[in-house]
Amino acid sequence: MDKIIIKMKKEVREKIIEICNKFNNQPGELINVLHQTQDYLGYLPAEAQELIAECLHIPTAKVYGVVSFYAFFTMTPKGKHPISVCLGTACYVRGAEKVLDAFKKELNLEVGQTTEDGEFSLTCLRCVGACGLAPVAMVGDKVYGRLAPDMIKGIVAEYK
Repeated sequence: MDKIIIKMKKEVREKIIEICNKFNNQPGELINVLHQTQDYLGYLPAEAQELIAECLHIPTAKVYGVVSFYAFFTMTPKGKHPISVCLGTACYVRGAEKVLDAFKKELNLEVGQTTEDGEFSLTCLRCVGACGLAPVAMVGDKVYGRLAPDMIKGIVAEYK
């Protein structure tokens, strides 16, 4: 069987191999390897998944299955400033949909997209755990609460 030729920078390849080695290339450590690889790259491209499969001696389909099953993992790059709008019950009933629409308009993005300059990406999530501050959005790790659509322009401006 021919080996797949993986096209990625040498330093990226070496870092992924280092992560796999850190977990002794054990197949049972797949999720830990994926977490650390995503922390390093920001996402899990097909090339990285193939290399992880090779290092852990498991089928690429198994790696892909785990990556596509868990919502935490992403196969598309996130922006430098990832924005997540909570659509959980408390946030939703307090106007999260209008907040989400304001982010879409301000960034000219749809959910799941990243701006062309790579600065912002937009996603939704189900609960941040800050229901008393609803509606809530996160930019990176920073939580913004009691949001109204007219506040979105100012929040985005903080990161430009």
